[in-house]
Amino acid sequence: MAKADKKDEYGAGQISVLEGLEAVRKRPGMYIGNTAETGLHHLIWEVVDNSIDEAMAGFCNDISVQLLPDGWVKVIDNGRGIPVDIHKQTGVSALETVLTKLHAGGKFGQGSYKVSGGLHGVGVSVVNALSTNLRAEVRRDGKTYAQDFQIGKPVKKLQAIGPGKGTGTTIAFKADGTIFSTLEYDWETIIDHIRQQAYLTKGVKITVRDQRTNDKAPAYSFYFEGGIASYINHLNRKREPKHEEIFYVEKQYDEKVYVEVALQYVEEYKEHLFAFTNNILNPEGGMHVQGFRTALTRTINAYARDKKYLKEKEDNLTGDDVREGLVCIISLKIPEPQFEGQTKAKLGNIEARPAVEQVFGEAFAIFLEEHPKDAEAIMGKCLLAARARVAARSARDAVLRKGVLDGLTLPGKLSDCSSKDPKISEIYLVEGDSAGGSAKQGRNREFQAILPLKGKILNVERARLDKILAFAEIKSLIIALGTNIGEQFDINNLRYHRVIIMTDADVDGAHIRTLILTLFYRYFPDLINAGHIFIAQPPLYRVQFCKDVRYVFSDEELQATKDDMVAAVASRKAAKGKKGEEEPVVIIEETAEPQDETPEGEEGAEGPVQTGPKLSIQRYKGLGEMNPDQLWDTTMNPETRVMKQVTIEDVEHADEVFDVLMGAAVEPRKRFIQIHAKSAKNIDI
Repeated sequence: MAKADKKDEYGAGQISVLEGLEAVRKRPGMYIGNTAETGLHHLIWEVVDNSIDEAMAGFCNDISVQLLPDGWVKVIDNGRGIPVDIHKQTGVSALETVLTKLHAGGKFGQGSYKVSGGLHGVGVSVVNALSTNLRAEVRRDGKTYAQDFQIGKPVKKLQAIGPGKGTGTTIAFKADGTIFSTLEYDWETIIDHIRQQAYLTKGVKITVRDQRTNDKAPAYSFYFEGGIASYINHLNRKREPKHEEIFYVEKQYDEKVYVEVALQYVEEYKEHLFAFTNNILNPEGGMHVQGFRTALTRTINAYARDKKYLKEKEDNLTGDDVREGLVCIISLKIPEPQFEGQTKAKLGNIEARPAVEQVFGEAFAIFLEEHPKDAEAIMGKCLLAARARVAARSARDAVLRKGVLDGLTLPGKLSDCSSKDPKISEIYLVEGDSAGGSAKQGRNREFQAILPLKGKILNVERARLDKILAFAEIKSLIIALGTNIGEQFDINNLRYHRVIIMTDADVDGAHIRTLILTLFYRYFPDLINAGHIFIAQPPLYRVQFCKDVRYVFSDEELQATKDDMVAAVASRKAAKGKKGEEEPVVIIEETAEPQDETPEGEEGAEGPVQTGPKLSIQRYKGLGEMNPDQLWDTTMNPETRVMKQVTIEDVEHADEVFDVLMGAAVEPRKRFIQIHAKSAKNIDI
């Protein structure tokens, strides 16, 4: 065997060791998710979480968040203050250790924090690593201590800078523009997050102030004595409650687990459940949610039997029956939460299930007995849901009988792809038969399926499953996807791993897209969470100048394209040495069909016809106006198309938006339109 070159040898010299916080700067996405807007805001959450941990431990009741000029953020609390004495292992102050070492903090030892949002101890040190500058001030022992850092490294040793009144910590930082793609903090995002944390940490005042452009800007303070019961009231402010009294219980289950549950039923068909562990949202639920659902179903059935709402021979109410229209928050405080996955989406602690099951079950049974009017309203809601479930099952059995979902009887208007591999297959949900025809001719038949949807589908926000299954277009879509729906949904049977919504670029197209998204959000959320739902981005304009043809996707891009095309032609003329007076460019704006041209030299209705190079702008109002090859080149070719993947970043906010836009209440929708009317552009009337 030939001897390998030295440069090809693999030994100790090829192993990189990242010291201190270098690993964070090298791979920031591993620690904060991404380096876009979400990751930028995560820096604030990490610092605020430290203050919240102090509050949950009972040592802090006042937190302040300030957005300052030049990208600075300051977080102040009146907790115990980060320790400043020398740390034995590191030989530097505990403050410097916490800010410069990963996995260093009071969350690992015994007795510092009974419960904490973060277990990895990387929070504030990651903020330090990803900031150009950070200043920490600590008030304790009657003194104020301060230390400055640059790109995660201390500038000087910790110093006492004067006397200190009370105790607490102040962290001020400036995010690094070489790491993040944006340094603009979104005020609404911050307000929503801080409000949520205040609800989850009752009795703690959190103040937020935006001083980026005005140092005298008003402060927003959040303080909720009612905790998550107040949170339920906030969530239901635009909904119609079925009963007046909000159920609420808080109780220490044992020495470790503290349980809080609040709920109220509303006049809707969907369940809205938010589960938290140590103030961290668990969108995929976990053991605490399992315990709650078991207790809810058992308690309501026991009450229904006892009060004769259910006859002896009648079946028990199911979990789906008792959760219809439920708005619920579960908040668990536990010393060592075990989350499944880095995103903490699901709680895995076994002890959480019996804790919630017992605490909630006992308290809810007492609530039903002590509030007979509220109990009657809840029973009426659950029994109506049960009757609708029976009707829905009959409808589903009639529509989705065995064999249909195995691909034996696919919808007639579905033009399926030849591939049977879901991983490479994709389906386009196209608005109307005209666009469907262009898409069928332009597609790649190997892996692209087309399903035309006629007109606007049913608004599922205002309908039960039995009515939804009776709607022909939705029925076709469910059969084409292959997953079934409701309690028989199975994502493993999905026939296409890319489900692409392709509608016209007008108001009707936007409405149809919203209706389809509502269907997926309410009945197929797993498809969104798994990254299977996309929105196609067809071009708005086709711009042609001489032989140069370009497709433009926004109004902002249109003017820049026109200027660029004209400049390119002028540049080519100059390069060839052509001189003389430039002829003015004639701009011809077209819709679907080109305008009739008046013969050169004659007068048209608007006067003499201009001569000169012509720049043609064609506005596509519908997908059906595009030729099949144009649709392929711009919207369906994987190598050139632009698509948006549908994701859910904020479950509560997404829930609220769908409620406002698609729900039965008119007033919230009217207010939404009034507030956002100025943001709308190019509305076709």
